[in-house]
Amino acid sequence: MDNFVVSARKYRPVTFDSVVGQSHITTTLKNAIRTNHLAQAFLFCGPRGVGKTTCARILAKTINCQNLGDDVEACGECESCVSFQNNASFNIHELDAASNNSVEDIRNLIDQVRYPPQTGKYKIYIIDEVHMLSQAAFNAFLKTLEEPPGYAIFILATTEKHKILPTILSRCQIFDFNRIQPKDIAYHLADIAKKEGIETEKEALELIGQKADGGLRDALSMFDLNVTFSTDNFLTYAAVLENLHILDYDYYFKITDALTAGSVARSLVLFDEILRKGFDGHLFVVGLLEHFRNLLVCKDPATVTLLQVSESAELKYQHQSAVSDMSFLLSALSVAGQCDINYKSAKNQRLHVELCLMKLANLPNVLQLNSLAAVDETAKKKVEPQPERINPEAGRPVETKVNGTNNSNGDAYPPPAQPAAQTTPASTRLRSTMPLIPTAPVTANQTVKELVDTQQNDDPGTLEKNIRKEELTFETLQTVWYEFAEKRRQSGNSTTEEITLRREFKLQGTTIEIALDNTHQLEAVQNVRYELLSYIKSRINAPRLDINPRVAPQEVNRLPYTPAEKFNYMAEKNPYLLELKQALGLDVDF
Repeated sequence: MDNFVVSARKYRPVTFDSVVGQSHITTTLKNAIRTNHLAQAFLFCGPRGVGKTTCARILAKTINCQNLGDDVEACGECESCVSFQNNASFNIHELDAASNNSVEDIRNLIDQVRYPPQTGKYKIYIIDEVHMLSQAAFNAFLKTLEEPPGYAIFILATTEKHKILPTILSRCQIFDFNRIQPKDIAYHLADIAKKEGIETEKEALELIGQKADGGLRDALSMFDLNVTFSTDNFLTYAAVLENLHILDYDYYFKITDALTAGSVARSLVLFDEILRKGFDGHLFVVGLLEHFRNLLVCKDPATVTLLQVSESAELKYQHQSAVSDMSFLLSALSVAGQCDINYKSAKNQRLHVELCLMKLANLPNVLQLNSLAAVDETAKKKVEPQPERINPEAGRPVETKVNGTNNSNGDAYPPPAQPAAQTTPASTRLRSTMPLIPTAPVTANQTVKELVDTQQNDDPGTLEKNIRKEELTFETLQTVWYEFAEKRRQSGNSTTEEITLRREFKLQGTTIEIALDNTHQLEAVQNVRYELLSYIKSRINAPRLDINPRVAPQEVNRLPYTPAEKFNYMAEKNPYLLELKQALGLDVDF
């Protein structure tokens, strides 16, 4: 029986063109070889499994190829290429710095550098995991790395660039490798599956690409695992889900439907089903946050490309995003984010997640009540009060008759005319913007909440959609902003938050610019960001409104605090105060 070779080794790229997802690296290296602008030292850094060592070997083989063509690819037939493929090249040396990280190892390497190559132009030294070298080894390597012989080229590879000394970085030409996109990984896996005679479902390969998190080697390992798991050489989406123990995104669609419908029971049953399948509760919360993020991304066609999902899943996200309210998604992200932060410290972690789901299921009702309260308050302000009648004899207001009854003096007044929908401003506004209101005449003292309560069988979500919101101006924004600040103050917020919400701000298009004194104020704004935006958007027609807080003490208009500052502030408005101070010899610094 033939020995099995894993796909990561069997299909390892041997040319620059076969490297997946690193075109910015391979193009630069090919141009450097073509124009003979090779650096003395290269540093390849990036995540695991993205092609750092592979590109180092391809570069080492290519620059010593004796039959290099115009396409700048190794021929694979010359003596140098054949010896490299058979691991018998005397010009290419690989050193694993993870196990050879002492000063003695570097001294041995330096001794080898002194001898020129027997065949070919260059001697190439590939040092993998170079960040594992000790401090003394780095220092011993500095001089050779800075002034090597003309035939020596060093290629360093690492996954942790920040651990390398700056003196080493300054002597190298640095190449940053990117994480490979899931779609590129899926295409590469499909090509390998075709060569191996394996039938696959497109969604199965895309799922492996997403699970690999940008590492092609991890994707190939998972591909081999799933091929071994399938007995008929056919990879299905369901089999990959089961084998890799991945939570199906359909659960998140079902959970979101239950939450937007306000069904606590349905959401808890689905969460119990997820736990029974062996999935961790924290993994579920993180996935739910990612799901809400994807729904927000689908709200704008310009950001749909940020989704890292399959085409079929993208259609589902767009459909559910269209029926999900922006305020609900923002509030849900805030609630689920707090659940994620506090999950590790919770004693009863399952109950912690269940409480989060209960809050999320209650969000639609809360948002609806907030909108109704806003409409009720607006309607009360618009209602014109009844004029008071003055008793000329007593000099005090008299009680007017509302339905034809006498006032306190026994005088009878004719009843006022019944308000009509076409003449009363308040009722006209209500009837034109709120079709749920009955066609019966509306009295001046009847609130919106009372009118809505009379409609027991109507859809409660229709009212929120038909509320007429005010247009976005700085004056209306300032009014709503300070209303929110007052409500937060009454609910007992912190002093820092109260000071922050009372700051002056500017409106630039649809962005609220606010300059703050310090990071504490910035954190206070971030904590109430989503709640503040949700409150403003429920009152003002500004779906794209956003807040841009920044720490800029020099832009903050400071109020006078010390006696000297207060005196100077008043003296700017009244110069005679300076003359008074000099005449009386006053001192404000006390």
